[in-house]
Amino acid sequence: MLKLALAAAAAVVAVLALFYLLQDRLIFYPRPLAEAERLRVAQRHPEARGVFLEAADGTRLHAWHVAAAPGAPLVLYFGGNAEEVSWMLGVAPSRAPGTGWLLIDYRGYGASAGRPSERALVEDAVRWHGYAREALGNPPIVLFGRSLGSGVAVQLAAARPVAGVILIAPFDSLVELGRHYYPFLPLRWMLRHGFESAAAARRVDAPLLCLVAERDEVVPLVRSKRLYEAWSGPKRWVALAGARHNSTDDAPAFWREIRDFLKNKHAIAGTS
Repeated sequence: MLKLALAAAAAVVAVLALFYLLQDRLIFYPRPLAEAERLRVAQRHPEARGVFLEAADGTRLHAWHVAAAPGAPLVLYFGGNAEEVSWMLGVAPSRAPGTGWLLIDYRGYGASAGRPSERALVEDAVRWHGYAREALGNPPIVLFGRSLGSGVAVQLAAARPVAGVILIAPFDSLVELGRHYYPFLPLRWMLRHGFESAAAARRVDAPLLCLVAERDEVVPLVRSKRLYEAWSGPKRWVALAGARHNSTDDAPAFWREIRDFLKNKHAIAGTS
């Protein structure tokens, strides 16, 4: 019995150690873009400009900038955990005309160097926010976070002034989301990337548009609802009928709600 107990304990320790060591691979799925492909994207979208920025630690970061008229909102876009954001160049400017876009490549994604982590992504987001204010004319800044990107957007909104926030399939805490899939693991002590969005949301008074997939099979709706309930500012909840986690954009209400939010002078007021 003692040998059996020791073997079971060793197996538990091995599982915990394996999860701890491999957690980055479970959270982040980097999608690098080779330079030749980046140039092809630039040729296909002459309205977009590739912007390079140096992070605080010297890492070379990249984003795609689509300009708009002076005074128009600028949307800082933070994608999902397996998203290479250049695809949005063929969608966002036409579906939300009159709006500027800054599509941000996380570290290790697109043309950005480095390795992703919660701390690095949030610090980089703060740097991009500063770039928008200093180099792009200080427009009204709206944050757009999709899935994992919601965790980055909410922390940025808690750290810097913004005119509005759009969240797609967000979650309140990566720890709580992880417990849905791994209820047997002590995630509070194991996760290096907690993305505690609900705690940050209590410090945000900017207007929120929260779009969720009615049939989301990745982020349970209760996790999105907990974040929504914690939000301190004015907010709107929209459940996209029939949509799943990766098909939100196909819902008829998706871009209509985003356009209305961006055009709402009461929601997007003043400058950031």
